[in-house]
Order: sequence, then C-alpha cells, then structure tokens
Amino acid sequence: PRRPDVQVNPEQLAYVIYTSGSTGRPKGVQLPHRGVVNFPISMREQPKMSSQDVLLAVTTLSFDIAVLELFLPLCVGGRVIVASREDSHDGDRLEQILNQHKVSIMQATPATWRLLFESGWKGKKDLKVLCGGEAFPAPLAKQLVDCCESVWNLYGPTETTIWSTIKRIESGEERISIGRPIANTEIYILDSYLEPVPVGVPGELLIGGIGLARGYFKRPELTQEKFIPHPFSEKPEDRLYKTGDRARYLPDGEIEYLGRVDHQVKLRGFRIELGEIESAV
Repeated sequence: PRRPDVQVNPEQLAYVIYTSGSTGRPKGVQLPHRGVVNFPISMREQPKMSSQDVLLAVTTLSFDIAVLELFLPLCVGGRVIVASREDSHDGDRLEQILNQHKVSIMQATPATWRLLFESGWKGKKDLKVLCGGEAFPAPLAKQLVDCCESVWNLYGPTETTIWSTIKRIESGEERISIGRPIANTEIYILDSYLEPVPVGVPGELLIGGIGLARGYFKRPELTQEKFIPHPFSEKPEDRLYKTGDRARYLPDGEIEYLGRVDHQVKLRGFRIELGEIESAV
C-alpha cells in the first residue's frame, strides 16, 4: 500500500467539536493537528499504553474524550474494543465485556464508574482506570484504588484538546487533586488582575501551550474574550485560555480544582449552563 499524498501541517484543523454556550448557542471549538498529535504522545508516556494493552471505548463520538479512546491505541499498536450505546449504559454488560476481552484500560466519567459498582462490580486488579469529565469524588476514587491496578484523574476543557492535567491517585489520599500539566502544556492560576496567586490561594485556572484551540468557529468576540494574550510571554501570538474554573496550588505543586467562577455545572461530562434553563423556564 502507498501512503496517501496528503500534506498536513500542525496548524491545520483536525476537527471542530461543539460544546455548550451561555447564550443557548453551541460553540464550535476549532482544534488544530498540533494539539491532537501532542495529546496521545503524552498519554502514551503517562498513564502509559503499550501494544499489549486493550482499551474499552465507552464514550460517544460526539464527546471529545473519545479522541483518546480511538487514537491512543492506534499510536501504540494496541487494541480498542468499541462498546455499543446499550453496553455503555448497562453495568452488567460492561463487566462482561471487561472480562471477555481482557480489557486493561478504560476511560469514563465518574457516573459510569458508579454505574459499574451499583451493578455489583467488584473491580479488576489488572485494569488501569482513567476518570475525567467532572469532579472526581474521593469516596469513588478510594473504591477504584482498592480494586484496580491504577487510577488516574484527568482534567481539561475541550478548548485545550481533551485533557490538560493528570494525576495518579494513591491509596489513602483524601484530597483528590488534578495533578500537573501534561506535556507541552502550561497552567497558571491568576487573580482578577491576571497576576499569579500564592500557593493555597484560589484563583482562575488558565491554560496555555500546544493544545490550545484556534478559537470558536465564527465567534470572534467570544474567542477574544476567552483566549486572551499571554501575559507572561514575549511572543505576541501566544495566548491563554480562561477556563472559568477555580483552583489553587497545593504545597507539593499539584493543583486542586475548586469549582466554577460562574454557575456552569457538569453532568456526565457535559457542560450545562444553568442560566439557559432559567431563561427557558
């Protein structure tokens, strides 16, 4: 077979994915190839995946975290088992697939991990657990740590290419942090004047680096509002993404997520603007 004669550069768009908007209009986030390539290469090293691994994909393709499930196995020569929508919503069927296909890695939101436990699942000692999409409750993290090989907390908005920070959860941890940035990613916690806050002081979490989106599709005002000039870079083209998330640095350098600066909530990994519901009611 011949390689297709297609020229792709890092700045070209890899995909546009829509996420919720505060005005009721979904926002099309434009992600270039540079971030989409950086992401699986970083995930390949931590939490690690090899050609011997089998990943169970349970995420709908309209959710950006499916990018990890499809491309990470391809990057390392591993296997991916794609669960049907019915399987993904049935704890008993998920457990059967995990065992039948000798699955070693699964990524899901806390809601799906709870679904498994509620169906009577006792865990899997050779399973690497990836959890993200919303805050990771400490009791659920403890349950998973006690019955699986390893448990990883992942954080990141769509606008910075899926996951931006990673943390392995260890036994006995009562405070679940979101860890540290993945490769080629910058994290800043700033006050309202865009000045860094001291360790332990809450501020807004901003993200820079190779994973930043080009902006919102045909929404220049919103792009300008959320993707601001990088206050600590000498390059005029560098930007930071304002996540709207509150966070603080812990003494060990890890980051603790503290909630939103606005009224947005997340349900099963999907953003919900409460203002939209209020206006509709």
